[in-house]
Amino acid sequence: MQTYEDSEPIVRIRDYKQDRVNFVLENVDLAFANSFRRVVQADIPTVAVDMVEVEANTTVLPDEFIAHRIGMVPLVSTNCDEGIRYTRDCTCLSGCQYCSIELRLDVSCNDNRTMEVTSNHLEVIPYQDEVSSGDELTKRGEDFGQPVGKNKADVPPVLICKIRKGQELKLRCVAKKGIAKEHAKWSPCSAVAFEYDPYNKLRHTTYWHEADPRTEWPVGENAKEEEALRDDEVFDFNAKPRKFYFEVETDGSLGPQEVIMKGLAELQTKLANLILGLKQETDMPLSGGDTGLTGVNGHVPTAGWVPPSGSGTWGQSAASGAGYASPAGGGWGSAGGGGGGGGGWSTSPTQNTGGSTSAWTTSPAQNSGGASSGWATSPAQPWGGGSPHTGSGASTTGGWGSSAQQGWGSPTQQASGWNL
Repeated sequence: MQTYEDSEPIVRIRDYKQDRVNFVLENVDLAFANSFRRVVQADIPTVAVDMVEVEANTTVLPDEFIAHRIGMVPLVSTNCDEGIRYTRDCTCLSGCQYCSIELRLDVSCNDNRTMEVTSNHLEVIPYQDEVSSGDELTKRGEDFGQPVGKNKADVPPVLICKIRKGQELKLRCVAKKGIAKEHAKWSPCSAVAFEYDPYNKLRHTTYWHEADPRTEWPVGENAKEEEALRDDEVFDFNAKPRKFYFEVETDGSLGPQEVIMKGLAELQTKLANLILGLKQETDMPLSGGDTGLTGVNGHVPTAGWVPPSGSGTWGQSAASGAGYASPAGGGWGSAGGGGGGGGGWSTSPTQNTGGSTSAWTTSPAQNSGGASSGWATSPAQPWGGGSPHTGSGASTTGGWGSSAQQGWGSPTQQASGWNL
């Protein structure tokens, strides 16, 4: 039997107008439907006034109040993705025609009446100096950046303030590109209605009631799309919502079709980036040759941590050093025979025939033979005893309890860890 998880998503448009759309989304998960709602509200870029410079204000409203009202005025943002840049991506220093739009408002009342200052008084002023270069201007419409509904009889303007005779309002505005996660003024939607399970068959909510919840909580228009709840119907604990009712109302900066399509594209991009990030972590090779990935401290890891031929491991001694991509020295507990053995993190050549090199400090040996240790170097007896080696190249490295040279050797007459 085919379940709704295996079916293709279905979108059925019930109503479409200039500034809103009502549709039904079926055969999708609740997480996807809610993610789509959030993306439509907060992740679609638009243009809005971001800076206001007040030159003259003799109205009854303070500057901050007027600046906030102007910032909430919706501006036409059709094809905003390609028509304008983010200011952080532009090469200009203080704004240009490719990353910002300048608007001016200069209104004064000279008659004995109450004058309304609306969004129709905002005028777009083109930039004179071309600091940057690009093709964003060719992708804009004629009314890009203008207040929504300007000079249209069927769209009422947005009221900014009211002035009387002798009062004046003069200011300069700069509009920029942004998303609603930064500020709500960049949201292209004024409302997004989202509903599922109108009869509460899944018991996703609890109705407060006095006598009968069915009479006190009447169902909406979306209940006509589903069957009513029967009194003898058994509750299904495994049931999930499969039909969602959307109504997206825009503020006019973008059309409802552009909002829906850009919302789906943005959600698809977010999911693709998430899958790519997870794939990079799971596909990272744990062994192998040169894969182009660097390891700790910039070293390239080798297959299975196998040291090269002729080199020792952490607890071995070799003729020419070993370890973890050390230039010419041993690992943390290795020592080179006949020459200076290298430490784990830094290696410096010895001065004589034999030398001792440690991880952090290097102590040149005075005689032939030497040993390398973790922190200090001493070509002397270990904790367990033993005679020092005097022959050339007779350097051996052992554990803490061996009779050979140790990692943390005790001082002798020849050399100690930090003082000769």
